Amino acid sequence: MYVKLESSRLDYIRLNQKQIRAELYQGIIDSIEISERNGSQIGRRVILPASFIGGPRDMRKRYMDAMSLVQRFGKPDIFLTMTCNPKWKEIKNELRFNDEAQNRPDLTSRIFRAKLEELKKDILKKKIFGPVAAYVYVVEFQKRGLPHAHFLIVLEPNSKISDPSTFDRYVCAEIPNKAKYRHLNELVIKHMMHGPCGTLNPKNICMLVEGKCKNHYPKQFCEYTCHDIDSYPQYRRRNDGKVEKVRGSDLDNRWVVPYNPYLLSKYDCHLNVEICSTIKAVKYLYKYIYKGHDRIAFEVRSENVNNHIDEIEKFQSARWVSAPEAMWRMYSFPLNEIYPSVITLQLHLDGKQIVSFGDCDMLEDVVNSDMKCASMLTEYFALNKVDEFARSLLYRQIPEYYVWNRQSKTWKRRKQGNVIGRIVSVSPNEGERYYLRLLLNHIKGCTSFQELKIVNGVVADSFHQAALLNRFLEADDCLESCMEEACKYQMPFALRRLFVTILSFCNPESGRQLWGNFKEQMCEDYVHLNLNIDTAEKKALKHVNEMLLAIGKSLAAFNIQYELFNVEPGVNDMLEINEELEIKASDDDVKIIKMLNEL
Repeated sequence: MYVKLESSRLDYIRLNQKQIRAELYQGIIDSIEISERNGSQIGRRVILPASFIGGPRDMRKRYMDAMSLVQRFGKPDIFLTMTCNPKWKEIKNELRFNDEAQNRPDLTSRIFRAKLEELKKDILKKKIFGPVAAYVYVVEFQKRGLPHAHFLIVLEPNSKISDPSTFDRYVCAEIPNKAKYRHLNELVIKHMMHGPCGTLNPKNICMLVEGKCKNHYPKQFCEYTCHDIDSYPQYRRRNDGKVEKVRGSDLDNRWVVPYNPYLLSKYDCHLNVEICSTIKAVKYLYKYIYKGHDRIAFEVRSENVNNHIDEIEKFQSARWVSAPEAMWRMYSFPLNEIYPSVITLQLHLDGKQIVSFGDCDMLEDVVNSDMKCASMLTEYFALNKVDEFARSLLYRQIPEYYVWNRQSKTWKRRKQGNVIGRIVSVSPNEGERYYLRLLLNHIKGCTSFQELKIVNGVVADSFHQAALLNRFLEADDCLESCMEEACKYQMPFALRRLFVTILSFCNPESGRQLWGNFKEQMCEDYVHLNLNIDTAEKKALKHVNEMLLAIGKSLAAFNIQYELFNVEPGVNDMLEINEELEIKASDDDVKIIKMLNEL
């Protein structure tokens, strides 16, 4: 039944691609100039908008919003996972004779929702971990159907959990004393014992191809909790002789999944609690909880090649929906939540804001309508003309003190609420739009696009020139800042692609220094494959080389991977090689070759 509902919503989006369109304002003007006066004659490909909950654009937006919390409040302190227990007494009491929980997805969904709300009260109101500054949580559904929730919690600065000596107050990874804590002992054995796997059970689901547990169980005995390098802490797991029979094997403290004794005793379910303040690359945690819906794997081959891009079809293809998820969505329970709220701010060049219009709208009326052409950015400029306080704020700070009214398309003074603003990210290869974002992140109180270009009475020809006059592009500081910001939320593959973009289009003074400063982040995916640092760097450089070779034919003779960037032919040799291959090097190619020779 839910698949019918979701398909109906997707059909509505598909059928209204032509009726309600979003087109660049500048694109509308161009269409008028070539006599395309009817709105139905212009538009975009079939897209699945971010307003569709659970779609790829929606999940990507939520991930970026969550990373904005990291930029504002710092790294999360607690990573908590709660899984539904089909044997909760609230579920069993409602089952008929000889019935099973999997036959009542309505019960499992509603009761898990109630438990989840109670858990939020314990964390946010009772403050069992301390005062919470920010949090995000996402509800997911396993293949077998049981729901589970992932929490990432950022505590107030005075309550940060950073000292290993305090970790044991919140997290335990040992089997409790059976005589003293009988109830807790039973729950740990029931819910919090991993495996067995490894030599005890080589066929366990957690076993990788190499014959190792992907969760690295059994852990090592440890007398005291201590930091681990860029990972979860090594929790106290004393060799105290406690052994319990679990699923046919004798397991000790090395097999205990970290838990909080109070929460485990109260909720009687698998409730994993980890201290994550020691993790350096927290973006992987956020990426994990916003990875999106489960999908099944299959392959269909066809001789008919269709280059048409249909985002709705891609989303529906291989979509997996379990019965509890269907009930959860039909009850309209939230799948995720973020606090404080993050407002995404529009960013566009002058005359290129997004405008919505219908098939029957005359494009001259759309162009001449101040209401339809208004955007967050244009109204920010308008607000600065009349509000002295607004002129003291950067564009990204506006949502903290003003509310965007979608109906009237104006900024109104905020009376309550706690939100933060985020300007959409931009790649350096977008040119002027990138430099516009740079200016907005540094300059307050501007009342127009033109005013952003005025520096000490001089009117710059472009935003790029304005950034130069403002000394925002001195040396490689701008590029360093760009890479630093990207490292907070982009994966290594995307970072290497950004590095290639900077080498190709931004002419850094020292490409080698830029590589040296960020090579650790650009090599992370290879390091996680258990490769040593040197091998990981070579593989990352090889990937950079392959992307550079794709720039143009004249670079095809240039091979960075003479293993490490430092055994390159000179520029003259490079041009001779090009001549031998009858390839003509452009001026841009020569610049890139010179740049890479330094590497």
